[in-house]
Amino acid sequence: MDPVKAPVDWNWSAPGTMMPYTNFHHLGLTERKPKLDLKRMNGEIKRGIGEIKHKGNLKQLFLEQNQVAIEQKQNLSMGVYNGNVLQTLNNLDKRFKSLPPSEMLPRNEILGGYIFVCNNDTMQEDLKRQLFGLPQRYRDSVRAIQPGLPLFLYNYTTHQLHGIFEAASFGGSNIDPTAWEDKKSRGESRFPAQVRIRIRKLCKALEEDAFRPILHHYDGPKFRLQLSVPETLQLLDLSTEKGPP
Repeated sequence: MDPVKAPVDWNWSAPGTMMPYTNFHHLGLTERKPKLDLKRMNGEIKRGIGEIKHKGNLKQLFLEQNQVAIEQKQNLSMGVYNGNVLQTLNNLDKRFKSLPPSEMLPRNEILGGYIFVCNNDTMQEDLKRQLFGLPQRYRDSVRAIQPGLPLFLYNYTTHQLHGIFEAASFGGSNIDPTAWEDKKSRGESRFPAQVRIRIRKLCKALEEDAFRPILHHYDGPKFRLQLSVPETLQLLDLSTEKGPP
């Protein structure tokens, strides 16, 4: 049997190997190379990039929305906090507000007396407790009261001025916090600017047309509660003239 002769165009890829390198063109065969669909690949690449961008945009959008929510929550908390602080400051301002100059004696004048205010509901408590009181904003002017200072009590229900009383203590704040107690705030007085009193001489109440011309008026019918020495002397004389009730 004749040995098989290898085609002349068969070449060995390397010495000592039995694997020949075949020339397929010689055998009439065409090597099939995969066709690259560049358009399709380009579309897939673009689509992949688009998805990545979309995911990135969604992530960025989520982060932005989350940041906005955090800021809104912080702003809301800060707004509530600031609102509470502002409300507290306003309340403190109202509570501890001092008298305007129009309601105060000029600095060069000496305090000669003081008028406290009541109505039919509070007058009996004033006399029973032997304690006069005013709202907190009068605290500074009431603290200037010293024992022995002449005092009067104006009843704005009857429009009469009662006297003659005098201070039995220095003026202060919440001498008796249970007096005229605030129903909304137990243990706090509605009129904490207080002074203890005693009767110096009980006289007939003065009518408005008799005592108003003596007083210093501001803002229409309102009159100053602090009395100068001349005003006090005139009220003392007028009350004494009226005699006992």
